[in-house]
Amino acid sequence: MSSHRIALEDRYCAHNYQPLPVVLSKGLGIWLWDEDGKRYMDMMSAYSAVSFGHSHPALVEALTHQAGQLAVTSRAFYTDQLGSFLQLLCEMTGMPKALPMNSGTEAVETALKAARKWGYKVKGIPDQQAEIIVCHGNFAGRTTTIVGFSSEAQYRDGFGPFDGGFVTIPFGDAAALEAAITPRTAAFLVEPIQGEGGIIVPPDGYLAQCREICTRHDVLLICDEVQTGLGRTGRLLACDHEGIKPDGLILGKALGGGLLPVSAFLARRDVMDVFTPGDHGSTFGGNPLAAAVGHAALSLLRDGALIAAAQRLGQRLRDGLSAIQHPAICSVRGKGLLIGLELDPNIISARNFCERLMEEGVLSKETHHTVVRFAPPLIISAAEIDAALRIIEHVFATLPTPHTEDCT
Repeated sequence: MSSHRIALEDRYCAHNYQPLPVVLSKGLGIWLWDEDGKRYMDMMSAYSAVSFGHSHPALVEALTHQAGQLAVTSRAFYTDQLGSFLQLLCEMTGMPKALPMNSGTEAVETALKAARKWGYKVKGIPDQQAEIIVCHGNFAGRTTTIVGFSSEAQYRDGFGPFDGGFVTIPFGDAAALEAAITPRTAAFLVEPIQGEGGIIVPPDGYLAQCREICTRHDVLLICDEVQTGLGRTGRLLACDHEGIKPDGLILGKALGGGLLPVSAFLARRDVMDVFTPGDHGSTFGGNPLAAAVGHAALSLLRDGALIAAAQRLGQRLRDGLSAIQHPAICSVRGKGLLIGLELDPNIISARNFCERLMEEGVLSKETHHTVVRFAPPLIISAAEIDAALRIIEHVFATLPTPHTEDCT
């Protein structure tokens, strides 16, 4: 049956993904089951979208209750769910106003529009000349505007011509940010940790330096926390590690509780107030069903227990990975439960390593051919972390151990 399902998808679906050869049919907590009943530990949690685990009872209850009341209306009307959801979201993040969307990509597009219009209407940049600074290795989505400022050749190949107005600098280099700023600069868009880029953590103090530079030059600091936000790195927001407050904040993935696409752009008032009726919108953004689920997801984080667990168990996972001795391992990096294991492709590709993990009952995904990502649901236990480590160590034990000089 599994081969039939794979054949159907391959036949009728565009080949824009290359899934591992497993057909999943059920999920509960940190666990997934395939059609044959084999159980797998989910060490990816859909790029942080399933941060609360599969089918979390509080989230499923919120979803089913609201679906039976009112699911979708146009934003042409008020509803009894959106205001309380946005109030909680703003109170928890310390941001004054929010604009709800669906996917993380849509929230990024919203941020770009807000930054440009703020640049023209508030900062006084000449019309059509606004620039937004981004980082090499960024990943913010797949729309043509966003891939236009990607440094990954494949993401751009065949999809131009692209929108202009973006300046790319090295990630983690605050001096490069300052050097790139001109009177036309409206904003700096940055991921506190680059996820798709390979779980790249910048030097300590980087975001704080960026905050100071942006403030001094009247440039908006916009943090893309679609993947790193809402407890993933051991703080509510990854930028909380350095105690900085951005001018704009982008959230998604975990905000939908693993059940729906829910995202938001949050910003200080003068940034958000550039929007007037008709400037921007979304058919589904902020619908009652999404608002109810988003409110329930945020409520799970309010007491801080899951966030503290992400910090503690992430350290346990990083320490365990670092203790494995094998020449295929180049580095272990990350924060909280967002960890990258970089491998030497001369010994094994990250894809092949993920396939071997799958055979042993652990699901993950590679990025850039050399990095295996580990980002399990925040509800994972210490015992389950240890079980995953035993499987990972076992896979390494099955690999050849040739001498290698470095990871290239």
